[in-house]
Amino acid sequence: MNYTTKKIIKKIIFHVFILAICMLMIYPILYMFFGSFKTQQDIFQNPTSLFPEKWHFKNYVNGWKGFGGTTFSTFFKNSIFITIIAVFGQVASSAVIAYGFARCRFKGKTIWFSIMIITMLMPQQVLIIPQYIMFNSFGWVNTWLPLIMPGFFGYPFFIFLVYQFIRRLPEELDESAYIDGCSKYTIFFRIVLPLIKPALITSMIFATYWKWDDFFGPMIYLTDIKKYTISVALKMFTDPAAQSDWGAAYAMACLSLAPVVIIFFTFQKYLVEGISTTGLKG
Repeated sequence: MNYTTKKIIKKIIFHVFILAICMLMIYPILYMFFGSFKTQQDIFQNPTSLFPEKWHFKNYVNGWKGFGGTTFSTFFKNSIFITIIAVFGQVASSAVIAYGFARCRFKGKTIWFSIMIITMLMPQQVLIIPQYIMFNSFGWVNTWLPLIMPGFFGYPFFIFLVYQFIRRLPEELDESAYIDGCSKYTIFFRIVLPLIKPALITSMIFATYWKWDDFFGPMIYLTDIKKYTISVALKMFTDPAAQSDWGAAYAMACLSLAPVVIIFFTFQKYLVEGISTTGLKG
């Protein structure tokens, strides 16, 4: 066996191994997708079977009807509205704060930056009780404000991500702009902001994933069924105390994945560039 043959065999083994790992990872998603076309009887009588014996498309119709007199269109509208506003607030405020840390000089800058980094290490569950007490005193419980407003004060991970990206930009750009009479605000909006687009899109992707999938926050703050997000609605749709329509639940779960999958494939080219913080292109 010559060297070329050994190399080809190694490549085949490697790709077969990667394909097996890939199938293992996506199998639950495939099972959910094909399960959305199964009948209730088919799901429990053939739990190991991936493909349905008979395609049952009514699961999507039945699932869309929702529960409690509220259809899933309401839950999707709620999630879309909350996600768009919250993501915009997180990304925009984080970009401004990151620019301040990266380019502006002020007293206590190192201390404040260290405090910001420390907050990244703090579990969100530790903050839920004081946050709930504070939001309750504001009268925000059973509203969307607790899910939206905190994002307008920056998100530590996104601040650090954009900060690292801005640091890779040549400071000569700022100095040239100063000579031309630009203020810090003009430099940020006209020079820095267009150059940090990969970092902003990366932050947007992560923020969208996390906010769309957020279950803990809406479950804590929302009590009105008409204000539920899609994550809470999916939980309530499968009631363990009653008979659940699992085919319809699978169908709605598949639809809930569609927005984040579309966003990922649309902006995936910016993801690696934003995380690696490569800065300017040649």
